[in-house]
Amino acid sequence: MQKFLTDHGIGTSLTFGVLGLAAAVILIRMVLAAPAGNSRMEEIAKAVQDGAKAYLHRQLVTISVIAVVLLIAIFWLRDWQTALGFIIGAVCSLAAGYIGMMVAVRANVRTAEGASKSYHTAMRVAFNGGAVTGLLVVALGLLSVGIFFLFIREISGSPRAAVDSLVGLALGSSLISVFARLGGGIYTKAADVGADLVGKIEQNLQEDDPRNPATIADNVGDNVGDCAGMAADVFETYAVSLIGGVLVGYLTSATDSMQPLVYPFLICGISILGALLGILFVNIARIGATPALVGGVAISGIVSSVLLWPLTHTLFPQAVEFAGKAVGAGQLYHCVLVGIGLTFATVIITNYFTSTAHQPVRRLARACETGHATNIIAGISTGHHATVLPVLCIVGSIWYTHSEAGLYGIAIAVVSMLSLSGIIISLDAFGPITDNAGGIAVMSDLDPQVREVTDKLDAVGNTMKAVTKGYAIASAGLAAMVLFGSYVEELKVHLEQDFTFDLMDPRVIIGLFIGGLLPFSFTAYAMDAVGSAAGAVVKEVRRQITAFPGILDGTHTPEYGQCVDIVTKAALRQMILPALLPLIFVIVVAKIPALGPIALGGLLVGTIVTGLFIGIAMTSSGGAWDNAKKYIEDGNHGGKGTIAHRASVTGDTVGDPYKDTAGPAVNPMIKVVNILAILVIPILFR
Repeated sequence: MQKFLTDHGIGTSLTFGVLGLAAAVILIRMVLAAPAGNSRMEEIAKAVQDGAKAYLHRQLVTISVIAVVLLIAIFWLRDWQTALGFIIGAVCSLAAGYIGMMVAVRANVRTAEGASKSYHTAMRVAFNGGAVTGLLVVALGLLSVGIFFLFIREISGSPRAAVDSLVGLALGSSLISVFARLGGGIYTKAADVGADLVGKIEQNLQEDDPRNPATIADNVGDNVGDCAGMAADVFETYAVSLIGGVLVGYLTSATDSMQPLVYPFLICGISILGALLGILFVNIARIGATPALVGGVAISGIVSSVLLWPLTHTLFPQAVEFAGKAVGAGQLYHCVLVGIGLTFATVIITNYFTSTAHQPVRRLARACETGHATNIIAGISTGHHATVLPVLCIVGSIWYTHSEAGLYGIAIAVVSMLSLSGIIISLDAFGPITDNAGGIAVMSDLDPQVREVTDKLDAVGNTMKAVTKGYAIASAGLAAMVLFGSYVEELKVHLEQDFTFDLMDPRVIIGLFIGGLLPFSFTAYAMDAVGSAAGAVVKEVRRQITAFPGILDGTHTPEYGQCVDIVTKAALRQMILPALLPLIFVIVVAKIPALGPIALGGLLVGTIVTGLFIGIAMTSSGGAWDNAKKYIEDGNHGGKGTIAHRASVTGDTVGDPYKDTAGPAVNPMIKVVNILAILVIPILFR
């Protein structure tokens, strides 16, 4: 059995990938088979679908120009195998986001119709729509990396050539992820902030009121940002983590056996089975949304943990040496448990800081009673407090797994953590689907009870979105540590000498400072983009309301397309510079003779450290602000129309670009920097 797993383990894992794709197809058919409501509902849903599709097509054209330039550079400066990997990574990342989003924009209207029947019907439709994205991410990620690795190994006859080429696939998926996250985030939050500032604060309109000219743009944005953007983001994290595990296994193991390379694939394959059982549980459970969704994650993690115990001991009957340390099956299995445990820890901690059921959000809601400023102060402090426990968990995980199995142990923990993406991303896409369902219910003038059901689901969805963003950023911190280790090992192999990063070396300190400022500069550009685009939306909404007074009394239909066009152009134009910052920083530092590989290593560490804190703080603050607003709208602290409510809307609009644009985009940006550093080693350091 051990020989079979060693020789055919990658192929076996790909079978689970195919199973995941088949399950995604079944879920798509289930979602599309659900009733889509009346003609008015279908009309609104089609407008959202058309807007989302049009934006993604224009985004694809913009990204393609940059991708082609990079593709030519990679082909010219590296080799055709790396260039092929770049194409595959980019295409699969786009496919995961695009298909998942197109299912989500069809699930929203069906969720609204389901809400008119029962709470559980709506929850099931929304979750299944999100589960399609989750399964696509893990199945496409596993299949793309596995098939490409086997193909290059077969034609080259060398595992080394296959491992080297995987860096191209990682870069392709990461590049698309940064653009999708930034572009989608700018789009969705510019529309959302613009709609709220005029609609709620100036005109006292409710959420998704059809009289608001920015309503359709807001609903489109939920899909291109939270569905397509998040799918591309986690696909990239999943693929990069798997590649990192393979790369570290090859670079640090003293054995010629394929065991260290096969093990990460088998972890990902087994976890797809766990995700399928978790999805099944959510579908059959007749309990509230939060316990059902969290229960699905728990089942997925437990099943994966149980199945990986015999598999690990079968694959590693004897200890294997990694970087001079003998590592046995028990030690590797402990690293698996740490990765899965870190997932649960991240979910619990993020839920505590962003859920209406806990003190941080309720304390934030109380701060709204004394005005806008106290709400903003409390929200920022909540985000800062939220960094403590996740970072301590990450630090503890790094320390323990490194003591057990060195850098390979950290890599296995990361792979185990990301292997649960199938169920975790299902939770994330659940949020925008239920949010859109509420919008369709209001714009279609359905019974107010339908909106009450979708609002309950949306509140859960907000917390789940915050949880998945925290999960993605925490995993990015671990994954970046693995990539940094890979960078150091690649330097040793390429330049045939040992490298140490001494804090007394000014090059290291310079790199740390430059790397530390990158996340700040990156998020600043992202926030600026949302602010300027939202300002343009505000002006357009005010113009329409002034020019056509009949909009407010319902006798004149707003020109929804104008706001859609404004945010589309702004998102595509303003995502380019921040997305290219990682490339600029890496090449400039690497090319300066006085800095070179030592300073570049410092840059990687600086980016990881500050990026991790910024990402966690921004997403936690934004999620807390959003749910504090919903908590007040449920009737607490005076409810709608009060000073507290107006202050909470301000907090929510500030938190929107925090949690859905700048904060989450830091995650792929960190890994782009590290992957680029590995990629340029043979090109710039000779």
